[in-house]
Amino acid sequence: MPTKQTVDARAVLCDMDGTLVDSTVVVEQVWSEFAERYGLQVTDVLSTAHGRLTEETVRDHAPDGVDVRAVSDELAAIELVRTAGIVEIPGAGELMRALCLTPAVALVTSAPRELAELRMAVAGVPMPAVSVCAEDVEHGKPDPEGYLKAAHLLGSATNDAVVFEDAEAGIEAALAAGCQVIIVGDIECDAAVGLPRVPDLRRVTCEVSTEPGNSWFSFAF
Repeated sequence: MPTKQTVDARAVLCDMDGTLVDSTVVVEQVWSEFAERYGLQVTDVLSTAHGRLTEETVRDHAPDGVDVRAVSDELAAIELVRTAGIVEIPGAGELMRALCLTPAVALVTSAPRELAELRMAVAGVPMPAVSVCAEDVEHGKPDPEGYLKAAHLLGSATNDAVVFEDAEAGIEAALAAGCQVIIVGDIECDAAVGLPRVPDLRRVTCEVSTEPGNSWFSFAF
């Protein structure tokens, strides 16, 4: 039987889409419609969209002259009314209910806050009290700004924090911030080489300390 891996931390920072919430159906619908509108290859758009700010993806792929902010706002509005097919990543709800008993957990997502709250609620995954969303950063993943800000809000050094991530941009951001990383899913990229990995969150167990001012976590998987 394989030996279990363990990771210890004093703060936990979680990505949302693909890590806690499976929104693949909606994401692929929205970007497919965007690609069709501008005569783009949807595979090219999706290859860079995951884990990144919507506005950055629109800027990268839309033709010259397109109002990037207006299109991004339109896509965000569409996502707010599409919830069919959104479910939790297996084990996410149970794990987050345990983690949210402490004040040392944050959500770090490229989604706007309204969309993040909606998707977490639809999937039945608790929303941490602390979150860093699209409107809270100037630079999205793979820039480390979001993870640096989340660690600061929790009062934690980044080298004491563990990040759960599923996308290349997010993994690069977490590593650049100096955090430990546990990969969720099957992403293969240079940044993921050698990092601990789980297929989903069902096999992740966590011993949690809720002592005031001294939260800590010991993950095993």
